Amino acid sequence: MAEKTVKVTLVKSVIGTKQSHRATVKGLGLRRLNSVSVLEDTPAVRGMINKVAYLVKCEG
Repeated sequence: MAEKTVKVTLVKSVIGTKQSHRATVKGLGLRRLNSVSVLEDTPAVRGMINKVAYLVKCEG
């Protein structure tokens, strides 16, 4: 059985954002603008994506 994954792209800069939001972006494995990370689709990852939804684009 194939594991469900989600593709996350950083589409907005973290400059001027809260420190906790910067840490969340880093935790998602995103470094610079337009960087992409493919992650396992878990409730924890979904929560992180929801927290910084204004900075990222999510596919899958």
